[in-house]
Amino acid sequence: MNAVISVIGRDRVGIIARLSNICAENNVNINDITQKVRHDTFTMIMWVEIPEGEKDFAAFAKEMEDAGAEMGLIVHVMHEDVFDSMHRI
Repeated sequence: MNAVISVIGRDRVGIIARLSNICAENNVNINDITQKVRHDTFTMIMWVEIPEGEKDFAAFAKEMEDAGAEMGLIVHVMHEDVFDSMHRI
């Protein structure tokens, strides 16, 4: 299953390292990553592939969101189908 992970918050060292480590620990492949920093605000979008049967989607999303909260970030994990539906005209 594919998912989109969005991240926003104040820039700091280690954001990508922490979140990509969580992906690696859960056997989640990062297919694409885009990030920018503007006026101390960090934004990132990750397109990931979550293997079926490896870990529950909701549990992975909570782990990512909790890690983000610990770093003062807003992290949102969304199933690709939901993302596509939201952006269809």
